[in-house]
Amino acid sequence: KMTQQMRDLQLAQARKPLGPSSPNAAKRLYRNLSGKFRVNYTSFDEGSLVGRGEKEKLRKSYLFQSNAALFEAVELQDLDRVQEMLKHYSPEELDLNTPNSEGLLPLDIAIMTNNAPIARALLQAGAKESPHFVSLESRSLHLSTLVREAEQRVNELMAQVVNEAPSADCSEKEKQLKAWEWRFRLYKRMKAGFEHARAPDAPSSVHLSVASSSSLQVTFWEPLSVNSAVVTKYKVEWSCSPTFSPLLGEAVIEKLKDLHFTIQGLQSGTEYHVRVSAYNMKGWGPPQASVPPFAIPSNWREYDGRAPRRRGQAEALDHLLGQVKTVHQHCICHEPCKNQPQSRKHSVSKSLKHLFHPGSKFLKTLKRGLYLTAIFYKDDNILVTHEDQIPVVEIDDTYSCLLMQDFLWLTKVSCMWDEILWLRQCVTVSQSSCSCVLQTRFKMLLAISQMQGLLGIQDLGQVFFEPIKDKQGNILIVTLKEVKTHQTFESVRWVPICKLQTSRKSVSSPEEPTALDTLLISLQDKLAYHQRSSHALSAGLYLGYLKLCSAVDQIRVLVPEQLPNILCHVKIRSNPNISREEWEWLQKMATVEEPVPTEPEADRSQNPLFQELQVAIKELMTLVNIPLQEAKDFRLYSQEVLDFGDQVSFLLLLPPSDDVCTAPGQNNPYTPRSGFLTLPLQIFELGEER
Repeated sequence: KMTQQMRDLQLAQARKPLGPSSPNAAKRLYRNLSGKFRVNYTSFDEGSLVGRGEKEKLRKSYLFQSNAALFEAVELQDLDRVQEMLKHYSPEELDLNTPNSEGLLPLDIAIMTNNAPIARALLQAGAKESPHFVSLESRSLHLSTLVREAEQRVNELMAQVVNEAPSADCSEKEKQLKAWEWRFRLYKRMKAGFEHARAPDAPSSVHLSVASSSSLQVTFWEPLSVNSAVVTKYKVEWSCSPTFSPLLGEAVIEKLKDLHFTIQGLQSGTEYHVRVSAYNMKGWGPPQASVPPFAIPSNWREYDGRAPRRRGQAEALDHLLGQVKTVHQHCICHEPCKNQPQSRKHSVSKSLKHLFHPGSKFLKTLKRGLYLTAIFYKDDNILVTHEDQIPVVEIDDTYSCLLMQDFLWLTKVSCMWDEILWLRQCVTVSQSSCSCVLQTRFKMLLAISQMQGLLGIQDLGQVFFEPIKDKQGNILIVTLKEVKTHQTFESVRWVPICKLQTSRKSVSSPEEPTALDTLLISLQDKLAYHQRSSHALSAGLYLGYLKLCSAVDQIRVLVPEQLPNILCHVKIRSNPNISREEWEWLQKMATVEEPVPTEPEADRSQNPLFQELQVAIKELMTLVNIPLQEAKDFRLYSQEVLDFGDQVSFLLLLPPSDDVCTAPGQNNPYTPRSGFLTLPLQIFELGEER
């Protein structure tokens, strides 16, 4: 019904209006379209479609309906529906920036009816203003034309309705009249919104910071005034002169999801002044100068010309590993591998016997010994054997050596799962006369190879930071890996984790659970740890707290449970770069042995980093449960900034020298609140590298 009315109007006016015949009709059409475009057209029975051409035609039909429904939602000022459509459809699918036959876009309607919430939602989705409006005069003329033509059409239909006798045709004319009256009111409201609007005020604040030795970061905020029209873009300008003459460059920011911009390609050591101005449909507003008024691109390394710590390290390690492999290529351990092709029959029969050997199968129960288990998971599913057991293989049934050093060695091996065969061959060289430690490590490599062969998977994932022990003398080393795609395997299958936990019959008492029972009970915690340990910090500068505690065979470091691969920390700011001027100030503070800044001082109130550090230190002390007055004895590590890539950097806060590492038996007067754990230092280092 509504579509037929629009076709009649299109024939009469040579234009395709998007307006409904009446407010009620608009709501009906909008409701119908809203229900229709939510249907996923790919869910139709493929047998009911003729072919690809039919499916493409159906797809275009739904996209057209979603585009029409978006216009309806904007015109009816339905913010919730606009947000829902922007969430489920891409700008391309909605034809968000394609003008209709009136030369209007959804954003034009939103800003000229002064609907700021809908306009902001459209802007964040990438909406733009119509390219037809090249000037204020062209926009005013266009709106006047729309109002005049709508008014003329209303008058024509009004005369026809008044003069004609009641009939079916007259009833149709009344519907058309209501539609054009509604559109006439919409155009008048848009015209009034444009005429009453004024150019925007300056941005309320512009912050300038040093992003690197060749770039500056500009962050700005919307104008405070609520009387002007919605701001649709911003302009950033920069110059070496405070008068901005000459102007070195400018950039127009139309994507308003994040109000910041990085000026690239600047010269280190040069002062740059920056200002930002806002734009709405009435033009550009006055500029707002930045705070501070200028900045100098630099980096803390320029202070003493220091090279990045990790520059070339990865390449050097790869080269060193290549040299080691070259040395071992002709060692005696490789001779059996070269002779294997000459005795193929023997090797085949040996491999067949190996398949039926008990040691080549997954274990169902644990006896006293050292074992390896591999946890592979995807969403809420886990890989188990055909007997619904977690894959477990034996490492050593007579294990008697000190575990921790061998365990830490295995965590390093986990960084090179693909090299296990080569490592086995190298360890075999002196196996006949090797020590207990070397024998254990060789057995670990054998168990890893066995697990890889049975699963058909090389990468066993990350080693959990501590083995599981029970009172029966079992030690279980756990590896964890998340599988991104749903793969199928011959010797294992996927089952829901909850089903595995409920169906397994415990063979131990609750007071003395076996290592396998303990693993199942704590499985969710271990999976959560594994997922959290792969999370990355957002870009920024952080303040980290270094606290160690030592034991007989290891040193452990305090970390948060939510991010166990990172030290305890708080965010100082979003800009990760420390400028040369800021680093000079930190060095000066360290030289005169001043305490950590916890209270404001008048002569430093203009130093942004000083203020940021004050806030961060207070927040960090609260986080780790240390009284603020104790922080006066703490120190900032002033030897370097810890850079983790280009987007994350750390300043370290250190306790007094005697308290950095708590010795065995020494009491720690300030115990962190819940939410923290201590990791072996080697495990933490591997997690940080990952």
